[in-house]
Amino acid sequence: MEKKLNCWEFKKCGREPNVNKVNELGVCPASVENKINGLHSGVNGGRCCWVIAGTFCGGKVQGVYAEKLGNCINCEFYKLVWKEEGKKNIKMSVQILDMLK
Repeated sequence: MEKKLNCWEFKKCGREPNVNKVNELGVCPASVENKINGLHSGVNGGRCCWVIAGTFCGGKVQGVYAEKLGNCINCEFYKLVWKEEGKKNIKMSVQILDMLK
């Protein structure tokens, strides 16, 4: 089975723990959010970053889900996860948000 990329591997943002841009931009919350570890075959929140506040996109740290969703649905990584998981396997955002509570 082929390894599926996490958002930080796809985007190459450098915000996962112990990587070069952490001192400058901070650790990405998707890389350490363990409540959804394994979801969509990702590490922590690495394959459902669109529901996690504080992820990095478009050159800046993003806000909460409601503020960033418009950017996320146009993101190549978001589209990749949807394609790889398919409609039957992907968790809907509302389900993921419930898991994060």
